[in-house]
Amino acid sequence: MGPLQGITVVSLEHAVAAPFATRQLADLGARVIKVERPGDGDFARRYDERVGGLSSYFAWINRSKESLTLDLKQPAAAAVLTALLERADVLVQNLGPGAAERLGLGAAALRARLPRLIVCDISGYGSDGPYAGKKAYDLLIQAEAGLLSITGGADGPARAGISIADIAAGMYGYSHILAALIQRGRSGEGSHIEVSMLEALAEWMGNPLYFAFQGQPQARRSGASHPSIYPYGPFQAGDGQWLLFGLQNEREWRRFCDQVLETPALADDPRFASNPQRHQGREALQAIIDQVFAGLDSAQLLERLERAGIGNGRINDMADVWRHPQLAARRRWRQVESPAGPIPALLPPGDNDGFDYRMDAIPALGQHTEAILRDLGYAAADIHRLREQRAI
Repeated sequence: MGPLQGITVVSLEHAVAAPFATRQLADLGARVIKVERPGDGDFARRYDERVGGLSSYFAWINRSKESLTLDLKQPAAAAVLTALLERADVLVQNLGPGAAERLGLGAAALRARLPRLIVCDISGYGSDGPYAGKKAYDLLIQAEAGLLSITGGADGPARAGISIADIAAGMYGYSHILAALIQRGRSGEGSHIEVSMLEALAEWMGNPLYFAFQGQPQARRSGASHPSIYPYGPFQAGDGQWLLFGLQNEREWRRFCDQVLETPALADDPRFASNPQRHQGREALQAIIDQVFAGLDSAQLLERLERAGIGNGRINDMADVWRHPQLAARRRWRQVESPAGPIPALLPPGDNDGFDYRMDAIPALGQHTEAILRDLGYAAADIHRLREQRAI
C-alpha cells in the first residue's frame, strides 16, 4: 500500500510544473484525476510525437493518472467538478493568472465551503506584486531568476537543457502538499499553498546569489566548467573523447599532479598553490593539462583518474543514459502502459522498503470520463446529455 493510497487529488493542470507535482503524488499511491479540456486536453500532449506518437513531456509526467474531460465554462461541467471537489483531499492548479478565480475556484472561496481541502496554486510569479499578471514560461523564468546570466559560454547565454523552473516549482508543490497532508492530520484543517516558479528557481540560485553578495562580480559564464573551482569540467583525451573530472581539495590536487599528470612538482608551483590561484591561472594550467592528456586515450585517462581517486564521469548522450550500466544494475527501469503501447519508465528516485511505487498507465485524453461520472452517480442518460452539450 502506497503512503498516499486513499488520497484523491484533482488537478487542473497543463505543461510541466503542476503535472510534475501530481505525478509524484500518484507515484506514492494517490488517486490523481487530471481535468482536461475536451478535444484538446493538456497542450503538452502535442509538444512532440517522439514516444510512438505521444509527447515526450506528456509520457514523462502523466503516468498513473485518470483523464477527465470537462469544459469548465459550462455550468454542467462546473457541477461535475464541484461534486469531485467535495470528495477530494487536494486541488492543484496551474491555470493562467486569474483563471481559477474567474471559474469560482479561488482558494478562499473553496475553503470556505470545503475546510478540509488543500488547495495548491502554482504560478509564474505569485498572486500579487507587479509581475502577478505576466505570462510565465520556463525559459522566461530562467531569464528572470538570473539563471541565463550564468549559463552558456563567453559567446552568450544558454538555457538549461531541461525545464528547470517548472521542475523546481513542481518539486515545491509536491513537498508542500505532503506537509499540508501531515498538518491536516493534526489539525483537521486544509490549507492554501502558493508556489511561484520565480521564487522556486531563485531559491535554487542561492550559491551564485551569495557569490555575488553585496555587489561583488558574479561568476562568469564558463560553459560546462565550474565557474569558481578549477580544474572541474570537461577535458579531451588524445583519442578525441571528452571526460569530465573535478578536484575538491588540496589532497586531490596533489594526487592529480602525481598520479594523473605524473608531474608531482606541479603541486608546489606557486601559480597553482590553492584553488583561487588555480582558478585565476586556469588558462596556463589548462595548457599543461591538455599537453599531458593529448598523449593519453580516454581509457588510459579514466584509469589514471580512478587510481588517483579523482571524481570523474563520461559526458553521456541520451542513448548512453538509456543503457547506463548503473541504472540497469539497480533495476531502475519498469514498463508502463500508454496509448502508444508499453514504454519504459524510470522508477522514482529513492527507495523505501515499506512500499512499492505505483507505475500505472499514461491515460488517453478523456479515458476515464465516463467511469468518474458513474462513480459520482451520473446515469448513462446524464452522461449522454453532457456529451451533447459538449460539457465533457
